Amino acid sequence: MLYASAVEIPEARQVAALQRVADLGRQRKDLLAQVEHVMEHLREACVDAARTGATRSRIRELAEVSTSTLYPWLADAEGVTVRPTRPKGR
Repeated sequence: MLYASAVEIPEARQVAALQRVADLGRQRKDLLAQVEHVMEHLREACVDAARTGATRSRIRELAEVSTSTLYPWLADAEGVTVRPTRPKGR
């Protein structure tokens, strides 16, 4: 005869699995909020650096962002000039 403690209850496994999903989901939500906060501060710092005359390549390198991230930040900022992009293939 099997005792209840020796039998695995599928519902218990589901509860544990769903609890793990919920915990990781909360962690993900918290991390994404932190990333959003850091990115806003990074954007401000990059724009400030550009206004001081720092080179775009140095800003991009230190910020560890791509040109497709940096240049829209700069284009939206007051006091920073960004040339229009050249057509592809030239």
